[in-house]
Amino acid sequence: VQLQASGGGLVQAGGSLRLSCAAAGGTFNRNAVAWFRRAPGREREFAAGIRGNDDATYYADSVKGRFTISRDTVKNTVYLQMKNLKPEDTAVYYCAVTRLPLGTIIESYYDSWGQGTQVTVSS
Repeated sequence: VQLQASGGGLVQAGGSLRLSCAAAGGTFNRNAVAWFRRAPGREREFAAGIRGNDDATYYADSVKGRFTISRDTVKNTVYLQMKNLKPEDTAVYYCAVTRLPLGTIIESYYDSWGQGTQVTVSS
């Protein structure tokens, strides 16, 4: 399955954005999906995930309470709603899918990746 990430942009601190990850050439409605991000000068890190078996969600501590990951099975799309954005959230955001039904924060277990979408938060 191919993933297409979109929805990034420039926003002021305290603002909101919603990222979308659409699947093409297949479905990922039963797969675990996650959002990772790479900030300038830093390694890519896990941000949020949704499990494939029960749609339970889990988050990095840095985004917990501000970001919400969700899934729309009709549209075959996973979203990342981001609120109260901070300058340190500035990064390229990637969605990824894994065959592990419970998901994981370890990026090497993810098989397919979207191309990334830039999020820039100004202070």
